[in-house]
Amino acid sequence: MMKDRFIEELIRLIDDLEGKEVSVCGWVHSVRDLGRIKFLVIRDRTGTLQAVFKRGCCSEEEFRGVGRLKLESVVCVLGELVRGKTKEGVELKARGLRVLTEPVEPLPLEPATSLEAGLATRLNYRWLDTRNPRVTKIFLVEAAVAKAFREYYTSRGFVEIFTSKIVAAGTESGAEVFPVIYFGREAYLAQSPQFYKQMGVIGGFERVFEIGPVFRAEPHHTTRHLTEYHSLDIEMGFIDGPEDVMREVEGFFRHVRKTLMGDPTLRVILEEFGVEDIRIPREIPRVSIRDAYRILEERYGKKLPYGEDLDPEAERLMGRYASEVYDSDFIFITEYPWAARPFYTMRLEGDPQWTTGFDLLYRGLEVVTGSQREHRYEVLLDNIKDKGLDPEAFKFYLDFFKHGAPPHGGAGMGLERIVMQTLRLKNIREARLLPRDPERLLP
Repeated sequence: MMKDRFIEELIRLIDDLEGKEVSVCGWVHSVRDLGRIKFLVIRDRTGTLQAVFKRGCCSEEEFRGVGRLKLESVVCVLGELVRGKTKEGVELKARGLRVLTEPVEPLPLEPATSLEAGLATRLNYRWLDTRNPRVTKIFLVEAAVAKAFREYYTSRGFVEIFTSKIVAAGTESGAEVFPVIYFGREAYLAQSPQFYKQMGVIGGFERVFEIGPVFRAEPHHTTRHLTEYHSLDIEMGFIDGPEDVMREVEGFFRHVRKTLMGDPTLRVILEEFGVEDIRIPREIPRVSIRDAYRILEERYGKKLPYGEDLDPEAERLMGRYASEVYDSDFIFITEYPWAARPFYTMRLEGDPQWTTGFDLLYRGLEVVTGSQREHRYEVLLDNIKDKGLDPEAFKFYLDFFKHGAPPHGGAGMGLERIVMQTLRLKNIREARLLPRDPERLLP
């Protein structure tokens, strides 16, 4: 039986569909059996609808079967759509029931109360957990963010590309990779599409973007790290400096806000998660990491070793600074130290211990990392050596730069982190349908 309408649509179109026969399919959310009348609440991803069965409405077998239905059975109900006294203001005057499948064993996790269980249990039975309407809504927001990313960068003249996730070398100095055996040779799962999105720019596309999985073999056990996540990547050529990239990142987050706050359904979801607005001032504040060291120490008593990356506490404090001083949920931290950035990052002219690298913090968590890239072959070669890496291992990458590479830069954004911070989730695993960490490989 083909389902052609969601419950939300039936409720919204009641003026046109009142009194008409419709078929509603979904999962059994609840059943009340009062003898001569039975109430069945059906749930799909958009909401719930009550179906009312009265004796004589259908065959006696179907009528009796309503009272015997198990929760989470998959059913279709045929009936007349009418106005009712339910919270939806609409109900179904049932005329027939079709049971498609029923659970074959007791539910290990009830969707209606899944949020009361521990996160590990919820992830073990993710197919039941995601039937909880609140969990479903997380992934509706995630889909909207991914769609907004594709819309925005397409409108800005970027070309979508699809790069290999099996690579010959890692892209991030100091980060671990997952090795794979590739026809007798060692290869790796891609930590990012970095090398190939640069190739896209150098190859003549000039502006490219990609949405795809990336893999980090780092044994983190935190609420903000995954070993597999989806990255939203951009790369653009013929830039004057990293500010050009930051403006494109800023434009995207403005579009995300417009998308989420401008759509009535999505705005209601945000409100349900306690989010009244996403604060983006006329220009997202920019603070160099050297100024951040000073702000952290003078304002919050947090002292970081000069020339080191921000730790999680420092990020949270700089997020607090953005909120207190700029009334902003966002802040760019710029000119990251060379010691904390990959070899392909362009260093500052005349001050090479600092770079064009930047992070965007969203409510105190890094969600975007970017920079202007080094496009000059000889300088890039020196950078690789300066990091203690073997240029021969990156020969295929260096070859890109031998035949005319424009000045370029880009950024990578963590989809799950964006959703986590937007909805104020406590753990990034809640924003990943099937999270992978050092312990979890199933389901």
